Amino acid sequence: MTQPHTPTTETAAPPRWAPVFALALAMVVVTSDLMLAAVALPSIGTDLSVGPAATAWVLLGYALPMSAAAIPAGRWADRADIRKVFLLSMFGVGAASVLVAVAPTFWFLIAARFVQGLAGSLVLSVYMPIVAAAVSPDRRGRAIGYIITVMTIGSMVGAPLGGLAVGAFGWRGLFLLKLPVVAAALWLGWRAIPGNGKGLPVPDRVLIRDAVVMGGAVAAILLAFDRISEQPVLSAVLGAVAVVLAAGWLRLRSSAPLVAVVRRRTIGMALLGLFLMSFSIGLISFLLPYFVVDEMRLSPAMTGVALLFLSGAMAPVAPIAGKLADTFGAYKVAVAGAVVSVATLATMLTIDADSGLFGLIWRLVLIGIGSALFNGPINTALMAATPADAIGSAGGAFATVRTLASTVGPAVTALAWTVGGGGMTGFTIGVTTLVVVYVAGTVALLAASPSRGKTRTA
Repeated sequence: MTQPHTPTTETAAPPRWAPVFALALAMVVVTSDLMLAAVALPSIGTDLSVGPAATAWVLLGYALPMSAAAIPAGRWADRADIRKVFLLSMFGVGAASVLVAVAPTFWFLIAARFVQGLAGSLVLSVYMPIVAAAVSPDRRGRAIGYIITVMTIGSMVGAPLGGLAVGAFGWRGLFLLKLPVVAAALWLGWRAIPGNGKGLPVPDRVLIRDAVVMGGAVAAILLAFDRISEQPVLSAVLGAVAVVLAAGWLRLRSSAPLVAVVRRRTIGMALLGLFLMSFSIGLISFLLPYFVVDEMRLSPAMTGVALLFLSGAMAPVAPIAGKLADTFGAYKVAVAGAVVSVATLATMLTIDADSGLFGLIWRLVLIGIGSALFNGPINTALMAATPADAIGSAGGAFATVRTLASTVGPAVTALAWTVGGGGMTGFTIGVTTLVVVYVAGTVALLAASPSRGKTRTA
């Protein structure tokens, strides 16, 4: 029986921060891609003669394979050399970016985006294995905090750079913008990430079958929530397909090891908490833009300015949260972050059109602090509770949970806003819904917290 990934004699080994930085660069490339690509959608539509609805596949063609393949990719990574998987993923992202930039037709572009998404799933699959191999358990909170800081700064810089790149070089130049970062991650990963001699095994029929079944379930549920407002009947059909495929995957013998991991209270309840707390994307991507423009009567650009303060608060706090997690316990810090997030989100119920930009900004700063206190430590806690031989598979599951929340969250808040008839009433109902979801997430985290056998990282 496998044991959780708990501190052993490896705590005496000095940390290797270069692999962590290589991983941080790779995560910047993978996670910022959707935001950067969104900047180019109007130009892509005009140049390749497709409508706005079709251009949405520039985003979906990347997000769907990355999220759908994350769990199978994690299972494969558990049997592979993490250094080679990392290098393959970065090479794949870079090569697919070039293919996107030279795409002669729209559907060629979508196919290249699909390859990008698959390569991105490999990065997610080795996220936790690389951290586990590079630093000892008592420093992993800090390592994840550093990665989040680099990712946050990269996202803050990437958005304006993307706009400038489209203006100066067209949309094709935008997809080449990341190549220097890809090259840096490749070089540093090749030099710094240790190999384990496992090689790159050819995926067997069982893994391919699992990828089709589980990947199909995840893709179906993502599409179901993406289409829920425009095509409710299709959304219901896709939801049913997702349930059938997920149930079929759970009956497969090959799913048993990961299911056994997720059934552990410290992991299963933490994943539920992670899923619910990740609904915050609904506030950022849906409720706030409508509130700022329709109620506060400010320009859309002001939404971006306000959100910069949220990111600006997250970046410096993430390493502090990591150190706190290493010192006092990851679950405790994650719960503290959840409480700060709930309390601050509740103050959004007191905001109105006359609160002004400052009234919005200070709330977003506190939400950013709460997010930083939650995100890194919950990853640290999940890593500490996961068996060492399943850390890639579990990492894929964690990434899938976040991706599902990033789709379900906006759909739920949009539905709440619509029920309220939009406007200030819709905003209030949407925020109230998120407060309830956040409280449920905090309760799940409290249930996940280890009651005995506590360590400094669990």
